[in-house]
Amino acid sequence: MLEWLRTPAAIVFVFGIVIFVHELGHFVAAKLMGVYAPRFSIGFGPALWSRKWGETEYIVAALPLGGYVRMASREDESMAFIEGGAETPVAEVGASGSKPIAPTAQEEKKPRYYDPNAMAPFGPHPVPENRWLESKPLPARLFIMLAGVTMNFLLGFAIIAGVYISTGEVVLPSREIGGVLAIPGADSLFRNVAAGDTITAVDGRAVNSWNDVMERVATDSEKVLRIQTNRGVTEIAVRDTGILSRPQIAGIVLAPYIPPIIDRVVPGHPAARAGLQRGDSIIAVNGAPVRGWAAIVGHIEASPGKPITLTLVRGATTKQIAVTPEATHEMSAVTNADTVLGKIGATRREYGTRHPIPVGTAISDAWSTTWTSAGLIVRTLQNLLTGHQSLKGLSGPVGVAVQSGEAAQQGWTSLLLLISLLSINLAVVNLFPIPILDGGQILIILAETVKGGALAVRTRVWLFYSGLAAILLLFSIVTFNDLSSLVKRILHL
Repeated sequence: MLEWLRTPAAIVFVFGIVIFVHELGHFVAAKLMGVYAPRFSIGFGPALWSRKWGETEYIVAALPLGGYVRMASREDESMAFIEGGAETPVAEVGASGSKPIAPTAQEEKKPRYYDPNAMAPFGPHPVPENRWLESKPLPARLFIMLAGVTMNFLLGFAIIAGVYISTGEVVLPSREIGGVLAIPGADSLFRNVAAGDTITAVDGRAVNSWNDVMERVATDSEKVLRIQTNRGVTEIAVRDTGILSRPQIAGIVLAPYIPPIIDRVVPGHPAARAGLQRGDSIIAVNGAPVRGWAAIVGHIEASPGKPITLTLVRGATTKQIAVTPEATHEMSAVTNADTVLGKIGATRREYGTRHPIPVGTAISDAWSTTWTSAGLIVRTLQNLLTGHQSLKGLSGPVGVAVQSGEAAQQGWTSLLLLISLLSINLAVVNLFPIPILDGGQILIILAETVKGGALAVRTRVWLFYSGLAAILLLFSIVTFNDLSSLVKRILHL
């Protein structure tokens, strides 16, 4: 089904959906508030396709890495490049607030879709002041600026909810612990909880599946977590936040037993280059027997750039395969700082049985997941600013392009979840107070409201270029990261 949706088609699809929804939010909000919006563009650069319906020209441009909605402004001529590029025809036929200039008789000087009865930039009539963005009250302008990120947030939420409703939840019947995350200074807290133990009760209540374990650990309100296993009872004083909070213990510290069977090997990554195959069952790492997927992941993550030997069962034979995990930068759940982990590019086989989720539960869980994803992005930005996380772990358009192609190969669910994550990411990042982003534009609107008048054009231009410089610097860094990673894959380093 997805043969048509490979790279580069997957790239265009992923970027196109996320950008379209964002710009559609701005466009619909502008229309609702009565702001004249003569241009709606997906992408930048030369137009590959355009049509004019009503008073708006709709464009698909050559570079699908962004988009814009051109809105009428009192500074339309001098600030046109911010809204969508300086246009010679605007000056020839008159712009909002400018003196109308009659179109010439030369056809080539007339703007595309020229109409003698239309407003600029399609005709000789100036845009009325009441159609300018600046003429609208503060709540209306904030509504327009926030509409894009709101739409992205809602898109992410809708996709997650749809996936939950359509796929249900996986119930893990086993209560066996597959691994316990090592926490420096707190190892003694979990001394009576180890891989291979079976959890029989949490906070005095019996559990029948790993899903019960996670729910009880994460949601019970007691300040002391009591985990009863076949070897005894462990009591842990939980905290409100951090790695020793109930949600973190349920989702990160305690891992369930999952059979170490590979389901998919990602092309171009170490596992594929080493010859690992779907269905391989890993039984040892560097000659030491391991039980469960969590244990194998622990060995791989602890060996970035270091060769390890995996012993696996393939059919009726046992093989040993050497593989060198590639180094990736991620946030440590324990130290909340940048750390280097090993990855080989292999996913596990699904374990357990799928059960349908009530629509109400799916929507509630999706809402929680969406906010959790947004919170992770905010914390990443905070750690970048405070120096607790390296820029080396960031991906840009090239990295997203690679992920898009890989997600398309895995199926619709993976592709849609990638779109959801990118959409939530775009919503959060766009609220950052950089002038070229929505958050920066909101700050400018608030500053002009406090000032009681518009900022000088020179000031707006300076703010625009400073914001553009910051974005281009970040773009250069993440693109360098992406290309470095891509070159390492190609050279098999």
